[in-house]
Amino acid sequence: MLYLDNAATSYPKPESVYNELNGYLEREGANPGRGNYQFAFQTEKTIEATRLLAGQFFGMPDHHRVIFTLNGTDSLNIAIKGTVQPGDHVITSLLEHNSVSRPLKQLEENQVITLTQIPFSTEGFVDPNDFRKAITSRTRLITLLHASNVLGTIQPITEIGKICRENNLLFLVDAAQTAGIIPIDMSTSHIDLLACPGHKSLLGPTGIGLLLIGDRASLSPWREGGTGTHSENPRQPKELPYLLESGTPNTLGIAGLRAGMQFIIREGFDKIRSHDQKLLSQLVTMLVEKKECQLYGSLDIDQRVGSLAINWKNYTSSEVGAILDESFQIAVRPGLHCAPYVHRYLKTAPEGLIRISPGYFNTMEDIYECCEALYQL
Repeated sequence: MLYLDNAATSYPKPESVYNELNGYLEREGANPGRGNYQFAFQTEKTIEATRLLAGQFFGMPDHHRVIFTLNGTDSLNIAIKGTVQPGDHVITSLLEHNSVSRPLKQLEENQVITLTQIPFSTEGFVDPNDFRKAITSRTRLITLLHASNVLGTIQPITEIGKICRENNLLFLVDAAQTAGIIPIDMSTSHIDLLACPGHKSLLGPTGIGLLLIGDRASLSPWREGGTGTHSENPRQPKELPYLLESGTPNTLGIAGLRAGMQFIIREGFDKIRSHDQKLLSQLVTMLVEKKECQLYGSLDIDQRVGSLAINWKNYTSSEVGAILDESFQIAVRPGLHCAPYVHRYLKTAPEGLIRISPGYFNTMEDIYECCEALYQL
C-alpha cells in the first residue's frame, strides 16, 4: 500500500516509536500516582518527562499546564466547554473541523452562546480584520485552526492572537495539521489554549492528545474523578494538571508521544518542513497543468502544509478514492473531511474533494506513482 492520508493520521511511525510501544508496558506497567512504590514512581517520571518535553516543544514555561487528553477532539471540547459561560459570544471560522464547529453549534443551539463564523478567501485564508470587526462586548473566545485540514492553508494565528490580547479575549488554536511540522510558540503567537492530537504529525500513537493552557486561561472541568492525589478532597483538585486529568492516564500513548516528539527534535523542523514542501511542490507541478484536475486553495507552497485537495473531471471524489485503492493500492481521503462548512462554501458538497497528504516517510517516487495513477483516469 502507498499511504497518502497523513492528514488523517501519520503512517508509518518512526522506528523509535514502535520500539518504545513494544516494550513499554513490560517496563512501566504500573498506575502512576496510585502506588507508593518504585514501579509506579517510574511511570510517573515518564509522564512528567513527556509533559516537560511538550511544554518546551510549544513554548509553555509551566509544564504543569500541559494536559494529556484522549485526542485532539477531546482537547478542543475541554477547552471550549471549560472556557465559555452562558451569554458569551464566540468567534470562529468556516474552515473549522467538526471538533470545533459541532460543540460550538450545540452550545449555540442550546442558547448558551452566540456564534459568529468568519468566511475565508477563494485561496483559503481568513482575514484578521474580519475577526476584529466581529468582536462585541460579549465576546469571550476566538478559536481558529492553524492550518485547514481540507485546503492545507496556514492561517494568520499570530495576527489574530494580537487582536485577542488587545481586546482581552482568549485565543484557542487547533494545531492538528501543524504540530510537528511548523514550530509553534504559544507566547510569540499570543495563544492561550493550544490543542492537538498526538497521532498526526507529532508521530505518536492514536488515543493521546495535548491541551496546553496559558496563564491567562482558567478552565472548569467537564469530568471529575480520581487523580491519584488529594483523595481526601470531595471536590476535584483546583491545581493543574489534576483539575483536568481524571482517571488512569494512557501511559502507553504518552510514552509513544514522547518518542514521536523526540524524533522530531532530532530530525529538526527545518528538515521536516523542507521535505513536506518538496513533496507538495512536486504534487502541484504534476497536477496543475492537467485540464481534468481542479486544485483547491493557494498554490503558494510557503503558505500551506503538505496536503492537497483536488477534484477530477467526470469522477466523484469517492470514485477516485475507490479506484486508487482497489486498482493501485494507493490510500487517499475522499469526501467532506469532517469539515462540512468548508465544502458548502466551496460548493463541493455533498461529494467533497480528494485529499492527498504525503508525510515525512513518503518519497518523491510516491508522488510520481500517485500522479501516474491519476493520469490513468
